[in-house]
This record gives sequence, C-alpha cells and structure tokens, in this order.
Amino acid sequence: MFRNTIIAFRRLMLLGALFAALLAAAAPLRQYNDDELRLIARLASRVLIQNHYRAAPPDEKMSRRFYEQFVKELDPGRIYFTNSDLAPFEARRDTLCKALLEGNADFAYDLYGLFRRRSREFRDFAAEYLKHDIDFTRDEYFQIDRSKAPRPADPAERKELWRLRLKNDVLYFRMIDRMMKEEPAKDGGKGKRSAKNEDSPAWRAKSPAERVAARLRDVGNNVDKRDRIEVLGMYLEALANSLGPHSNYAPPTLDDDFDIRMSLTLIGIGATLTNEDGFIKVVALIPGGPAARDGRLKVNDRIIAVTEENGESVDVIDMPVDRAVRYIRGKENSRVTLTVLPGDKGRNAHPVNIRITRAKVHLEESAAKGRVVEIPVPGGKRRVGIATLPGFYLDFAALRRGDPSARRCSEDLKRILRRFKRDKVDAVVVDLRRNSGGSLPEAIFCSGLFMTEGPVVQIRSHGRKEVQYDRDAEQTYAGPLVILSSKLSASSSEIFAAALRDNRRAVLVGDSRTFGKGTILQVEPLEDSLSFLGRKIPAGLLTYEMAMFFRVAGGSPQQLGVSSDIVIPSLTEEMKVGEMYLDHHLPWDSIEPVKATPCDPDLDKKIPELRRRSAERVANSREFAALKRRIEMYRRYRDRDKLSLNEARRWEEYRKEKDAEDAAEKLLSEEGADPGDKDAPDPVLDEAARIAADLAELDRSEQGRCIPDPKLVHP
Repeated sequence: MFRNTIIAFRRLMLLGALFAALLAAAAPLRQYNDDELRLIARLASRVLIQNHYRAAPPDEKMSRRFYEQFVKELDPGRIYFTNSDLAPFEARRDTLCKALLEGNADFAYDLYGLFRRRSREFRDFAAEYLKHDIDFTRDEYFQIDRSKAPRPADPAERKELWRLRLKNDVLYFRMIDRMMKEEPAKDGGKGKRSAKNEDSPAWRAKSPAERVAARLRDVGNNVDKRDRIEVLGMYLEALANSLGPHSNYAPPTLDDDFDIRMSLTLIGIGATLTNEDGFIKVVALIPGGPAARDGRLKVNDRIIAVTEENGESVDVIDMPVDRAVRYIRGKENSRVTLTVLPGDKGRNAHPVNIRITRAKVHLEESAAKGRVVEIPVPGGKRRVGIATLPGFYLDFAALRRGDPSARRCSEDLKRILRRFKRDKVDAVVVDLRRNSGGSLPEAIFCSGLFMTEGPVVQIRSHGRKEVQYDRDAEQTYAGPLVILSSKLSASSSEIFAAALRDNRRAVLVGDSRTFGKGTILQVEPLEDSLSFLGRKIPAGLLTYEMAMFFRVAGGSPQQLGVSSDIVIPSLTEEMKVGEMYLDHHLPWDSIEPVKATPCDPDLDKKIPELRRRSAERVANSREFAALKRRIEMYRRYRDRDKLSLNEARRWEEYRKEKDAEDAAEKLLSEEGADPGDKDAPDPVLDEAARIAADLAELDRSEQGRCIPDPKLVHP
C-alpha cells in the first residue's frame, strides 16, 4: 500500500521533483519562428511515418491513435479535460497526421493552451482548498490509476476529483511524517541521506499542505513556461509513441541526453538539480566532477542566477529545472558563474558567486563492474566472478572522431574477464537484471568475448533479413557461464542472453522471462536531414523502431521475452512490466533458425540437475523464506486500485504491509540498492553464484570452449 501511495503520488504530481544533471554541451537557447517550427514538424513526421517498422499509413485510424496518445500525454489521470472540453478537438482528430505531414501543428498548441488553463484552475483551486483543515476521518477513497476511468462529466465533478487528489497528496506526507516519528531508522537516523526533496530539513519543516502547495508551484512553472518548440516536441513524441512504445522525439534542448547515456561521459560541472519552492536546488555532486573538486558548491545550495563567461546574468528563480540546466551547460574548459544561496545558511542566506570551469565527467556508476566471491562447496570453496553490466554503452561521438580510447562496454567487460582469469575463477555470472539495452554492436562484441566465431542475432527490416556473426575467433573467457536476468532486462541484453543460450554457451537464470523488447532502434539527428535542405537549425533527435531482431533459434524476444532455464524467486518476477503491457507494441514473430555449432553439446543435460540443486537450496533458505513471505504480501496488495483517505485506516494498512513495501522500495525502485553492491543483501544474486559453482562442478571438461564448425560458412 505505502509503495503504491508513493507511485500514485509521483505519477499524479507529474514527476514534480524533476531531477536533471548538469551534463553536456547543449544546443544554444533560441526562439523558433513559425517557418522553422513547420519545417521541424514536417520533417520529423515524415521520417517517422515513412521509416517506422510498423509501416502504418497516415489515415484516419492512425490519426485517432495519435490523438488519443497526445491527450493521454497531457492528462494521463483524466482529471483536467471533460468530454465537453474535448468535443471541439475531436472534430479535428481524423486529419491530424495529414496536417502534421504538411507542417501544421496548430492542434498541439491549441490543446496545450487548454491544458495550461486547466492546470492554472487546478492550482487556484488547490491554493484555496489547502488553506482549510482537511477531515481525514471520513470513509473516502482515491482511485490510484484513472487511465481508463471515465472523464469528469462537468466542472463540478472535475473539482471533486481535484479535492480527492489533493486530500490524498496531503495524506501521503502525513503518513511520511508519522512514519518518521513512530518508526525511526534502524541505524538511529545516521544512515545515508537520500537525494529527494522531502528528505531535506527545510522540506520537512513545512506542513504537509505546504509541501503539496510547493510541489504544485514547481509543476506549474514547468507547465506555464514550456515554449512552442517544447510543445511541438510533446506532440511529435505522441506521434512516435503511437507508432511504437520505444519511438520518441527529443527536442533540441534534450537531444544530447542520448550521447550521455551511451558514452557515460559528459561535459559540465557534475551536479544533480531539482526544483524546490521556485529555486534550483543542488541535490548531489558527482564524485570527481568539477563542482566536487572545486569544493564550494554544496548539496542543498540554491542557484538563483547563472552567468556565462563574458555574458549577461540570467535569473533562474521560478525557472523549470530543465530550462535552467540549458544555461549552466557549456563547452569543455569554459567557465560559468553560479549565484548561490548557501543551503546551510537557511532562508536568510546572502548570495555568493561561484565560478566553475566545465570539464569532462565520467559516470562510473553506470559502467560495468566486476568482483569475485567465494562459494562454499563440499570439500572447499569455488571462486565465482560476478560481472554487473548496467547497459551496453558506446561513445559514438569519440568513435566517429576515430578516438582509439572511445569508451565502450565490450572493452570494460573484457578487462573484467581478464582479471577474473588472473584471479583463477571457477565460473562467471553476468548480471543483467537492470540492463535495459544500448548499442547493438556492443551486444554482439560482448557475446563474442564468451565464444569463438558463430551467429549472434538475426535482423529483419522492411522484408530484408541479415544475420550478424561474432567474427573474432578470440575467446576471452571459456569457462562455466551463468547469465542472470529479470523482467527489467531488455533489448540488447536480450540479444546477448539469447545468443549465448542458443549457442549452448550459458545457463540463463532469474525471472521467468526478460522484458520482451525485440526491436532495434534507429537514432536520427534531424539536423543531418536539414543540412541537405540547406537549413542549419537545431531540430532535435528522432528514435524509432526500424527493425526486429530474432534469435539464432528463430523466434523473436519481442513481447514474450527470453525464458530462463532456472527461475529464482524475486520481487521483479511479480511486477507487471514488459513489452506486453505497453501500448502499441509490435506482436511476436519468428523466422527460420540459423545453423550454429553448440559450444557445449551437453549443456541441456546439465540443466535439470542444476535446477534440482537450486530448488533444494531455495526451499531450505531462510533468506528466501523471508523473501517469499514478502512476495506473498506484495501480491496481496499489488492489484489494489484505490487508497483509503481515512487516516486511521490508511495507517493500519501501512503497518500491515510495511515489511513487503520496504522490500519493494529497496529492490524495485530506481533509488534502491544496486544489485552489484557487495554490501547489499541480495539472495537472488547469491543463488545465481551458487548455480555457477554447481555448473563448474558439472563442467569439468573444457566444454565451454566454442570450436567453430569448418563446414559452416559465415558470410
């Protein structure tokens, strides 16, 4: 219940506590004229509709799907628009695709204008409602997910929904306050501080109603100050999403985020920001970054102005954080001056100026990591190397420059595997549980580290089929191999896992299946296309599904995922996540298999014994017994669709569910423990390591070495 409350609150507040890193050099701030906006709209829509794998014609059916997606993007909880609000817009919905292909995005600006008005009305209503005492003794309920609920029939019903939402938001903070008073942290409150707004002393000093009002103010700033290129970006994003759930459009202000995620390198000052009470607040400093090395900028400091070297000062109070970041970003070795209110001086702080030189920052927390654990076995111990792979990253920009030191996942993993060999490990586990994908070539290269030449993946795009092979005969690691995955493992991680399983090189363990994203994405900077038209304006980045990949065995991971050989109980197994739950996903498909020589012809014979041993350990494990109890309680409350607004009842429910929800928060949330953290309790990873130790015992010959079949020709 309590975690559901948190999820509902975050969703309804439109992610009010928006976090953004001061990352790379951004596109310059500029105002787009009507001609430029029409050009971007026309180009982006044509590229999407003409090149997407779905190949959907821009007819009435597609336009209606596009319409529904944009309305959902603006009002996912169905609390702003009544049916009468939308009636005039529905009259235009059948021609949206045609209009956008001609560069006409007036529909987006008109509907967003209505959304902006309704958002202001809600904030005005909230300002009045929050002035009064709220009765938490009444038996009322708040519906968590209204995505399929009827829209409010009229303004009166809409205001009633607003009232229930605000009451729930205030009760959320009352629950947090009560929890902190009645259930102090086990470590006496001396644990690590979170980077969330609500964990700061100034935030906790506010009343629950004041905290809700502050969040609404920050969200309102984002809604009110979004400019035309950003609204167009939302509209193009809705078009992309209506073609496929992994297609998107990043406007010029955000398109450099892709390079950051893929390269793990950025140019900036190395800080993480959020909005709080209209201020841009520092919530974290990246270790080794320019701000951390400088030492003057601190967590909880509030940035009120930004001055570029030899430029004018820009006031960033009441500015959305993503817009403020655009002023703070810049080129390597350039200097920026931040005017800051020191957080440790409270509300009466005097502003100080801090000049920082921007530099390269490495995001090591997102890089591959390796460690060795010892697993007790009869007669001794076995050493198991654990490689945690958060993503298949590749610094495309450095690669284009011909930089031989370009950061890439395969090189990092190769160094880890070589270290494992020096440490004389008996087996290796590759942990992919939170690996959502990345570079397709890197997935192929990483597969090749564990086998000699062989097929890795099949790709089909608009009727054309291609087989991608590992062509490097070198095998960095040839010993027993276990791949640990979850329902969060997606895309390139599914290619990697499926390739090694289909080549009989690895045993797959973890959740019953992976995420099920079987499509390959095309990333297309629109500036490249505009250059052919003789236009040079920042135009954003398109990402869209341009192909589907298939396993060596013939089936695609699309929708159904990759199945595990051995299922280990986990909380992620209980999550309703995956491609099958996403709107507009492509269906499962299959093609002819590719012939491959098995690395270990006897691997399938070993799996029943590995499964038997694992099941016996899990059945007798105190850790898994506790985990199973939490899973049962999690199942009990997972599908709850409403929350009580009676404080006594809500608190009673929370007390009953506390153990399950603590575990869910820790293991499932983005802020939870890293599965590769050696200090975090992780029975799932421990069991995967034990399975690897068992495999080492069964795999006494060098069956793990892949010997290519000379009769097979790899074109």
